[in-house]
Amino acid sequence: MSHILIIGSANADHVMKFEYLPAAGQTLMSHEYRLEQGGKGANQAVACARLAKSGSFIDFICHLGQDSVGNDMRKSWIKDGINTEGISQIAGLSTGTAMIFIGDNGQNTIGVAAGANASLSPHDLDNHTELFARAQYLLIQLETPTATVVKALQMAKKQGVITILNPAPATALGNGCLKWVDIITPNETEAEALSGIEINGIEDAQMAAQLLHQQGVGIVVITLGSRGAYVSSTDFTGLVPAINVQAIDTVAAGDTFNGALVVGLSEGMSIAAAVGFANAASAITVTRQGAQRAIPYRHEILY
Repeated sequence: MSHILIIGSANADHVMKFEYLPAAGQTLMSHEYRLEQGGKGANQAVACARLAKSGSFIDFICHLGQDSVGNDMRKSWIKDGINTEGISQIAGLSTGTAMIFIGDNGQNTIGVAAGANASLSPHDLDNHTELFARAQYLLIQLETPTATVVKALQMAKKQGVITILNPAPATALGNGCLKWVDIITPNETEAEALSGIEINGIEDAQMAAQLLHQQGVGIVVITLGSRGAYVSSTDFTGLVPAINVQAIDTVAAGDTFNGALVVGLSEGMSIAAAVGFANAASAITVTRQGAQRAIPYRHEILY
């Protein structure tokens, strides 16, 4: 039985679709609007819960507002099999909100109001030591305060937990932070923010990966969109190709990838096999509209 702990954000996603994404100063009329449940942490928790084999244990630590949106999220996560012991609803704060613009080609731009996500402090993690103690893997992102992320990584490593950092949204991290990270999963933009190297191809990804290894990261997985994912590890180094599909919405693609990657590793897959499993899962997600509702279940993955 695998135990996976996810720490991160939860947002109400207000989604608008356009023929193309508006430029600065441009006003466009949306041809579709919908309200979705999202947030990188929540999306990844849902992906883990749906893709893991029966008997796996998925814990999620996050802060919601004391509002109807937060209530609905909690109920839906319970249905997916996520343990909500680590979820708190904070008085006086609203659940996080994201505004998402999607073009007809599937590309997107996203703005986020953190809301209750910003209140998840390092001190709050002390209330969840039991969740760290039983975890085998920690998956975390950067939509909660950086100090909280660093403390979570430190707590996990001290417990012997394998740590996976999805460094999204893109930001530069403090010196020494990456020494607590076993596996890092940036996309091209995030890899550039961390390494200073613009990622235009495999050679750039190789150089960025080496710089991340020098900062203490054991395994680097750089996602390259439709090309797949570049892996740099002692067991395997190279490109794991993506599955060719017609993308209509890429909002939760990276989150599905990360959740599937951790699930694969927790089930004993090699890093190359786990990345292949993650590519297969995210390929399904991008063919569907929405965030959490687009994330597939285990039986849908032909891998």
